[in-house]
Amino acid sequence: MSNGGSWFAELQPLHAAWGGSWGRIRFRYRCLPATPLAAKRIERAVESLKGVTHVRVNSKVRSLAVTIDTELTDVHTLARRISELEPPEQIIAIPRERARRGGWGRTLLSGAALLAALRLNPAFMMPLSIFTAAPVIAKATSDLFSRNLSSHVLEGVAVAISLGRKDFLAANATSFLLALGEQLEDTIARRSDNLLKHLMHPTDNEVWVERDGVEVLVDSRELETGDSVIVGTGQVIPIDGTVLSGIAQVNEATMTGESLAVKRRRGDSALSGTLVEEGRLCIYAERVGSNAASSRIADFVEQALAAKGTTQLQTAQLADGLVPMVVGLSGATWVLTRDWERVAAVLQADYSCALKLATPVAFKSAMYRAGSKGMLVKGAEALERLAEADTFVFDKTGTLSSGMLEVTDSIAFDADYSAEDLINLAASVEEHYFHPMAMAVVEAAERLDNKQHFNHQEVEFIVAHGVASDIDGKRIVVGSRHFLEDHEGIDTRDQEKHISELIRQGKTILYIGFGGELLGIIALQDTLRAESAATVAELRRLGVNKIIMLTGDHQERAHSTALELGLDDYRAELMPEQKADVLTELTANGGRIAFVGDGINDAPALSGAHVGLAMHNGAEFARLAADITLLEDDISRIADAKRLALATKRLIDSNFRITVGVNSTILLAAAAGLLSPVSTSVIHNGSTILTLLRALAGPTQRL
Repeated sequence: MSNGGSWFAELQPLHAAWGGSWGRIRFRYRCLPATPLAAKRIERAVESLKGVTHVRVNSKVRSLAVTIDTELTDVHTLARRISELEPPEQIIAIPRERARRGGWGRTLLSGAALLAALRLNPAFMMPLSIFTAAPVIAKATSDLFSRNLSSHVLEGVAVAISLGRKDFLAANATSFLLALGEQLEDTIARRSDNLLKHLMHPTDNEVWVERDGVEVLVDSRELETGDSVIVGTGQVIPIDGTVLSGIAQVNEATMTGESLAVKRRRGDSALSGTLVEEGRLCIYAERVGSNAASSRIADFVEQALAAKGTTQLQTAQLADGLVPMVVGLSGATWVLTRDWERVAAVLQADYSCALKLATPVAFKSAMYRAGSKGMLVKGAEALERLAEADTFVFDKTGTLSSGMLEVTDSIAFDADYSAEDLINLAASVEEHYFHPMAMAVVEAAERLDNKQHFNHQEVEFIVAHGVASDIDGKRIVVGSRHFLEDHEGIDTRDQEKHISELIRQGKTILYIGFGGELLGIIALQDTLRAESAATVAELRRLGVNKIIMLTGDHQERAHSTALELGLDDYRAELMPEQKADVLTELTANGGRIAFVGDGINDAPALSGAHVGLAMHNGAEFARLAADITLLEDDISRIADAKRLALATKRLIDSNFRITVGVNSTILLAAAAGLLSPVSTSVIHNGSTILTLLRALAGPTQRL
């Protein structure tokens, strides 16, 4: 059967066998062009279909054997579903700057020719040497006609000169060293790509979800925000979310770099791509599919492999610009000395390899280190801009502050109830409600010296308002002022003085009504992160000139926060749209702004800043708009990212100086007749490999 699907161009049933409740069907298939051909990928896709119990693919004969449960599917339904399968996205292959010519096979052949040059009769060496040098000369010719002068042209001319002089040792040594150098360079460059690809963590095709009180197995692609996902021992967490129930030891090394498993329980965050080593969790799904952290990493890895930063482009242009200089030096050498050996030696050394490859390798190595430590960098240019940033602007809520509410005041308006009684009453009904304010009240009750639970009837949840229940025959309601006044008819005006003062302090108020009266109010406030002050101090140590806070808080509280953290300036009582205006003003005054935020309203500022950094728990719009996203809820990673960016810049700059210095010395020594073509090739290729290995090792600073 032919079909118009996006993976299989043809799917033809060839044979079927039946045995009670099972059936086995063998298909012949043909994939559409540009779709995955790997047998394992096809097997995993077909195994995810309903009713399929086993799949075996033989890609050589294009055979697809599928065993099914006949109570769940049949051959016609199975064929239709396979035909409708869409191919998974493939990792984009990134072309190398230098064309690779034959891999290790060419290297071994060149090495054999070099050894033969020491023993074979010179009459046999010419054809062997020409054959060995053919790829070098062919690439040089191709570049000369398509790209003008390049490093390949220099190499080809050097080998041709050695052949013309019948210096077969030099010709074969050069061919061997070029092949070996290119192969090692390619291996190092691929290693840097593989480092980044290790940040991608696929999850299982099927996951357990609790729906209507029953645990069911569903396709991971069917997960939706709000699902209660069940993850047990040995399973990878497929979504980002918050733990609803259960306790487990979770290995988060793949996402945070922390080797020891951490305990996760109700209220804790859960990251996709992390492994449950022991225990069982029920997780509220907040980000699923392509929005989950592990999927975002996969997307950004592909972008990072393809993208070139400004520094990389500049070094590549400089390397190309230096080729005519080498050609000029070789010409001057011949004019002054008439020595073709010196000319060949000069042409052996160029700046291209190390300059063009070391920079991207260093960036990719740095991005891998960042990802393994909980920082997702969306390309080399993001690191470049972060290194340049001299002014850091922080949004307050959810950034410098934790974004987690904490009970600060409990005021009872009935003499029969204490402040502790009020918290215990509210927590008794709020413990069933998964909401930040409810969780804060429950946590406050847990810390009380006289914790007490009030028995109550079934809890009623009123969306966007609060909760209600009955205690000792009286109706208790906990929620917003609007809920109590408009829905429950409870008058709150007599306590306006207390309410207004708490609001002036920037606090959020929870109202508790009991028996038709306002029993009391509980005030909650976002608290500063414990590590915020240390992060500000570390940024100063790293050379940041100015650190500013933006907030919607009242002037008094903003001023207090700025003093506590040691900030240079702050802007208070801002509307969301005013944040981008502040950045525009700072940029106009010459600042290179790094903006750190987390909310939807921060997206314009994140996009407009010199470099934008988004917090882990931020809104999806903020994470998409940012250049760098934190994968864990730790603001100290902002300073780590700045430190890594500066260290990477220093590494690239030093590699540049080493490359220019070493190759300039080699060129002058070769022109002066101090180095033979073979010696020049050995020193040049050896220094290039060492530079690339240094770039791969990455910055030495500890994160």
